[in-house]
Amino acid sequence: MLRIKQAIIVEGRYDKIRLSNITDAVVICTNGFSVYKDREKQELIKSLAAKTGIIILTDSDSAGFQIRSFIRGIVKNGEVLNAVTPDIHGKEPRKAQPSRQGKLGVEGIPDELIEQALLNAGAVPKDTPEESGEPVTRADLMELGLIGGENCSERRRKLQRNLGLPELLSVKLLLEVVNKMFTRSEFISQAKDI
Repeated sequence: MLRIKQAIIVEGRYDKIRLSNITDAVVICTNGFSVYKDREKQELIKSLAAKTGIIILTDSDSAGFQIRSFIRGIVKNGEVLNAVTPDIHGKEPRKAQPSRQGKLGVEGIPDELIEQALLNAGAVPKDTPEESGEPVTRADLMELGLIGGENCSERRRKLQRNLGLPELLSVKLLLEVVNKMFTRSEFISQAKDI
């Protein structure tokens, strides 16, 4: 499994599922063009770019390049890398017909080509777990009153606002993001302040 520091931005949920088999990076799904109107997702992408850097890995079709261009345009601070895969004509097994341009999307590209695209883009290997410290866990969130207790949702939203994160993150995505952007002690300190 490829361990990299940056977060990866992909278009769809099948791309995200595919990347979860290749890397342990935080993978953010734009849900296609809906990212154009999703201010919270835009803010999350900007926060990740500033804190850890992002790698944009969209399909090699015109829609993928439009989304890539949009993301590059909204990120003013931080690292934005572009991973590109070769044009491979065909269709994904789950689809009845190939895409309009007849090319495979990220979900259909072989693992080794995706890994090579990430490395060619400048993916930085993540520190080993021993060097990066202990991650924030669900148990930590429970102990801090952020899940499983009275007013936990309200406390979690307030913390997310203070950290510059969207309020509507799921608990799972919150853990992925905070473990990418903060050390355990930084996060716990911020959580205790609310």
